Amino acid sequence: MSVFKKHFIQLGFTLLAVICLNIAAKAQDKIEGLWYNAEKTGKVEIKKDATGHFNGKVVWLKEPLKDGKPKLDEMNTDEKLRTRPRLGLPVLNGFVKDGENKYVDGTIYDPLNGKTYSCKMTLKGKTLDIRGYIGISLFGRTTTWTRAD
Repeated sequence: MSVFKKHFIQLGFTLLAVICLNIAAKAQDKIEGLWYNAEKTGKVEIKKDATGHFNGKVVWLKEPLKDGKPKLDEMNTDEKLRTRPRLGLPVLNGFVKDGENKYVDGTIYDPLNGKTYSCKMTLKGKTLDIRGYIGISLFGRTTTWTRAD
C-alpha cells in the first residue's frame, strides 16, 4: 500500500471520528423539547444550558392576550417583574439529571400565583410528572405534562 493511500485512509478515519464525537456531543437528552402543560393551555420548551442544567420557558399560550394586550406576569411577588410577558417566561430552572429518567434540584415557577417551588421531574415515555413542593416532596402536588413535538 502506498504512503499516500495510507495517509488518506488515516485522514478518513480521523474525520469520521470527529464527526461522530460532534454528533454525540450535540445529542439531546430525552427531556429536551416541547411539552404541553396538564391543561394544554401552554407549551414549555425544555433545554440543557451550557452548565448542564435543564431549564424551561413558555413558548406558546393558547390565550396569549388579555384585554387585547400580551398577558403579563401580574401575580409575581416581586412588583418589578409584574410587567414581564408570560410568553417567554422562564418557569423551570436548574434541574440536574439523576439516573435515567429523573431530574432533581430544580425549581418551578407558577405564574398563576406568582410563587416558586422546589421541584423534581420524572420522565415516563411521552409524559413528564412534575412535582412541585415546599420543604420536602411529601408536601407538594404532581402534575403531568405531555410531549408536544
